[in-house]
Amino acid sequence: MNTAVEKLSDDKVKLTVDVPAHDVHHAVEHAANDLASSVRIPGFRKGKVPRPILLQRVGKERLYSEAVESHIGGWFWNAATRARVNPIAQPEYEYVLPASESEDWRFSATVEVQPTPEPADWSQLEVPKHEAEVPAEAVQAELEALQTTVGEFVPVEGRPAEDGDTAVVDLIAEDGSAQRDYVVDLGSERLVEEIENGIRGLSPGESRELAYELADGTRRSATVTLNELKQRVLPPLDDDLAKAASEFDTLDELRAEIEGRLRGQVEDELEGLFRAAAVDELVKATKFSAAGPLVEARTRELLTGLARSLQARGIDADSYLQLTGQSPEVLEGRLRAEAAMSVARELVLEAVADKLGIQVSDEEIREELRTAGETDEDIDQFVAEGGADRVRDDIRLKKALDRVVAEVKPIAPELHEAREAIWTPEQEQAAETPKLWTPGSKE
Repeated sequence: MNTAVEKLSDDKVKLTVDVPAHDVHHAVEHAANDLASSVRIPGFRKGKVPRPILLQRVGKERLYSEAVESHIGGWFWNAATRARVNPIAQPEYEYVLPASESEDWRFSATVEVQPTPEPADWSQLEVPKHEAEVPAEAVQAELEALQTTVGEFVPVEGRPAEDGDTAVVDLIAEDGSAQRDYVVDLGSERLVEEIENGIRGLSPGESRELAYELADGTRRSATVTLNELKQRVLPPLDDDLAKAASEFDTLDELRAEIEGRLRGQVEDELEGLFRAAAVDELVKATKFSAAGPLVEARTRELLTGLARSLQARGIDADSYLQLTGQSPEVLEGRLRAEAAMSVARELVLEAVADKLGIQVSDEEIREELRTAGETDEDIDQFVAEGGADRVRDDIRLKKALDRVVAEVKPIAPELHEAREAIWTPEQEQAAETPKLWTPGSKE
């Protein structure tokens, strides 16, 4: 669905929206089904009226009017969202009814929008930025994990099973069902507690009767027999380990490589946080807050996304509210604040892009898609289907944020916190909201 935006004044725009034929066809079919369910025609049950008979009774104009009126709102808001237009009132539509349901159709909508913000001078902003640090414990943990991968299992002699051992057992239930040669790492809590406790203290060849409780609360009995008992013997952390487990000849080289890799990961994460902080500082300095239907629509998106996430994890909404100590009103208010900040970020960055005259070429779009791992063949198809315009705005906002991030003044987080603590009335701002996506972020 292609959309052209024409600025009429500071607070009004005109959207011209092209609706693909398949969307028009879907709308007409939907309207026909609704009319067939409401129109009484002798000889036919409601909802079973053939399309030709329905057209004879209601006429093509009424059918197409129903189709347009029931779908134009959705088409408009989808187009406004993609164009990052933030309406604050209902639109005024202009259109001629479709001539056919098998052809593309176009309508226009004039709507009042939130005034474009005038971005603050970002070169004067001070933004907290952490220095990347790699704890020695993190490097040591990586080395020990590598040490574990090359360790050898050897039979345990002279003692019974204990935590850290790897046991091979037979489990025979009271009904005769059996699980033989089951491998378990003692202490990993992969088995129910009673069974793991039953294995501890056994020596190879020994058995033990035990009882345990199932998830439904019933109890069962079983016999566990320890067939084999092994322990992992780790090689020393030395140059030989480095040669055996990596392409490096010395432990120092391996340690340096691990530290460098972890540092790169930390730097990437901190850069994402710095970018998010930079745009948030710019929104705050611009003294801009978003409101209107677009914020409400994004709030609904967040609520829907949360509901789906909870459902996927098997958590009902009431339980979630109890666990988090929130009321429905508080939750909705929090998500609305989050949505408002998300929209504000985008609108302020749009204003930055406009101020800088940032444009995105087709080749830049192709390069961005190549960087994302797309093949030239896939990119050609994506562009041919009109996909380029769907990512052009995202890249434009990312370039605007790149410029802001390059020109703000990074300062130590401690200094930033100290300055924020010195409150003055004109500096008072709304409490920070949780972060949403910002162009170029990794979230």
